[in-house]
Amino acid sequence: MMRPGRQLAALIPAILSAACGVLMVGAVGIGSHGPTLIAATSALVAVGAGVFFRPVATLAVLLTVVVIALSDSAATLAAASGLSAAVYLVLRHAAGSGAGLDNVSGATLVGAVGFTIAGLVATAFPVQLPWLPLLAPLAAFAVYFLAARPYLRN
Repeated sequence: MMRPGRQLAALIPAILSAACGVLMVGAVGIGSHGPTLIAATSALVAVGAGVFFRPVATLAVLLTVVVIALSDSAATLAAASGLSAAVYLVLRHAAGSGAGLDNVSGATLVGAVGFTIAGLVATAFPVQLPWLPLLAPLAAFAVYFLAARPYLRN
């Protein structure tokens, strides 16, 4: 039998993850109508189901991506929703493992916030270079090569 303090500690990640899930959907779903409202409602139902069955949390995030695509949300709302989605999945995993908030590291949260800021900065500058996406595979290969370079030596 668990002590009351342990029960509360195990319940905190579940409550926080549900709040982040609602924020994830609410950031882009408020004021929607038509197919976007259906997708947002489905995502909200998936967040509720994700409290009891952890794999449904991934479906909630994917449905929120559909809401973003259908609603053509502003970059700041999409960034807030994405950050909430990352924290939602981390907390959902922590709640499902039973370890409480011990599984949530500061590095994970700093990385999520850092990539959110990087995404917002990238959308702040309207670059009109139609050939730029062609450089993405080459850039990815260059980053991979530089990361693997220390291991390629004999």
